[in-house]
Amino acid sequence: MTNRTTMVSKVLSANDIGDTGGHQAGILVPKDERILSFFPSLSPREKNPRVSLVFFEDDGITRWTFNFIYYNNRFFGGTRNEYRLTCMTKYLRGRNAHVGDVLLMSRDPEGRLSVEIKRNNIPALTEDDVLVLSGGWKVIRI
Repeated sequence: MTNRTTMVSKVLSANDIGDTGGHQAGILVPKDERILSFFPSLSPREKNPRVSLVFFEDDGITRWTFNFIYYNNRFFGGTRNEYRLTCMTKYLRGRNAHVGDVLLMSRDPEGRLSVEIKRNNIPALTEDDVLVLSGGWKVIRI
């Protein structure tokens, strides 16, 4: 384990929170190693590998289980080749997430995962601490 807290964030879109009426399978995670390194490694040799991740809220008691999935069936005769974070609908609705809110996920030095929604603003950090990536995702160094 590292001795630093690792965080990633995603500005939520209408599609992410279900406002478009689409039936997407969770939030798309970019194939950027800086984002993917936050999540456990998934084997590309296995069809659609997945792992369940337990995240805690700030109270340290409320927990949510999300799935991190590599939909790689393109290499097994299908069409998809993407990473997704799924099983988040109940959490996002329960926290009354809106377009523009920020989904903030962190992993502490002991490996404990935390999740929170920041309302329509990005955490107050210096430019040196934030690496802006495509699709509303960011890597935050603390």
